[in-house]
Amino acid sequence: MISWPRVILFGDSITQFAFEANAWGSVIANKLVRKCDVINRGLSGYNTRWAKLILPSLISPGCNAGNTLAVTIFFGANDSSLKEENPQQHVPLEEYADNIRCMIQYLKSISISGDKIILITPPPLHEPDWEKQCHSKGCKLNRSNAVAGAYAKACVQVASECGTDVLDLWSQMQEGSQDFTVYLSSLVDLGGKAGVSPLHPALLERCEQFKPRSLIAPRHTNQILGPQQGALY
Repeated sequence: MISWPRVILFGDSITQFAFEANAWGSVIANKLVRKCDVINRGLSGYNTRWAKLILPSLISPGCNAGNTLAVTIFFGANDSSLKEENPQQHVPLEEYADNIRCMIQYLKSISISGDKIILITPPPLHEPDWEKQCHSKGCKLNRSNAVAGAYAKACVQVASECGTDVLDLWSQMQEGSQDFTVYLSSLVDLGGKAGVSPLHPALLERCEQFKPRSLIAPRHTNQILGPQQGALY
C-alpha cells in the first residue's frame, strides 16, 4: 500500500468525536482529501497521565516519521477537572505541563521535529450548562472555566519552552466576549454551527506549510491510459 503523507490528531474526547458530521476533524479531513490522510487517535476520557503512557504504542518509532506532516496534542479538558469532585481524571497543573513536555520529547526522539508538533489548549467551559449536567447526574460542579484557563496558559508556556506551535483555543473562543457555546456539539466537544470554530481554520493554516501542493495521483482528466498502462505508480 502506498504511504500517503499524514496528519495525526491525538487527544481526548474532543478529538475522538472530531470526525462526527460537521465536527472540526471531519472538516480538516475533507479539506485535505487526496493531499494527506488525517488520522484520528482520540481517546475519550483520557488525561495526559494516561496519554503519555499510550503514545508510544500509537505513534511508534517505526512509524515513518518523515511522512508525518503534523501531530496535534490536544489535552487538558479532563486534566483540569476539579480534584475534589473528579479525582480520577484530575491531573495537577505542574504534572500536566510535565506530561505535555514528555510527549513532545518522545515525538522528537522518533524524528518528528518540533515544528510539526501542534499543541492545542483546552477550550473554555460554559459553567452554567455544565453545572446543570452535573446536577442531573447527582454530583456537584466538577470543572471550572478559570481552572481550564490556567491549564491553557500552562500549555502555551510549554509550547514556548519546547519550540512547538500552539493554538490557544481557550483564549480564541472567548475573544470579544463572544458566545462560544455555538461552537460546541456537546458541553465540551467541538462541533455545532456547521463545524465552524476557531480550531479548524487555524489548524489548516498550520498544515498548509507541510501538505503537498498537488493532489495525490493525477486528475482523471489528465489520464489517457493505453492498454499496457495498468498502474499509475
